[in-house]
Amino acid sequence: MAPATVADVIARMESLLHPLARSDGVGCFVRVYLAVTQGVQEELGAATFADPAFMAALDVRFADLFLAAAASATRDATAVPRAWAPLFDARARRGIAPLQFALAGMNAHINRDLPIALVETCRERGVPLEEGSPQHADYVRVNALLASVEARIKNEYVTGFLHDVDRLLHRVDRLDDVVAMWDIARARDAAWTNAEALWALRDEPALSVRYLATLDRTVGLAGRGLLTPADTWLQKLGRLLRR
Repeated sequence: MAPATVADVIARMESLLHPLARSDGVGCFVRVYLAVTQGVQEELGAATFADPAFMAALDVRFADLFLAAAASATRDATAVPRAWAPLFDARARRGIAPLQFALAGMNAHINRDLPIALVETCRERGVPLEEGSPQHADYVRVNALLASVEARIKNEYVTGFLHDVDRLLHRVDRLDDVVAMWDIARARDAAWTNAEALWALRDEPALSVRYLATLDRTVGLAGRGLLTPADTWLQKLGRLLRR
């Protein structure tokens, strides 16, 4: 059953996260996503948004797309959207840093799921999807929350003594290269643009399906790049010491 409220989304993610090992790649993403959703819930309660009902509906619709992908992964791996397949395929693979898993999940969820959720929410609530609207202003307002979460997880995974020594020993830090591939604000800008394209195609179902299929494949390709093993022996040692 799809979640009905933001509180339902949080409960579903907590339930999904509970049995997962700390090293599980999907769990690395869910921990980040849970923190973001809890932040959105706080913003809704603080009356920060111009249209809180729209933002709550968007949050629920957005989360349901990920939860559906997670459910497909347990029932039929062939039904997982191509954008999500790299994360679910690699979730137990060694040599991939937790931050990479988190970013790969954000890549799939923002670049594929968010445009779909935006269009569906606008349709349901009878709101045009257009830049400069109150809904767009609320959408942009979330960027500050996401940036703080992104900074926190990057700080957790790519700073500290072991990281600095690792850079000296290996000269080129492959994890830094992975991090440089991802920017959450740019991803959300692109998601809004893709949503505008889907909105323009809403009366052209065949073309809309083809557009989504292409987007799905492209996002999946980026996800595989984000999940290229980047561990060095010292990073592995650091994780063992933290356990």
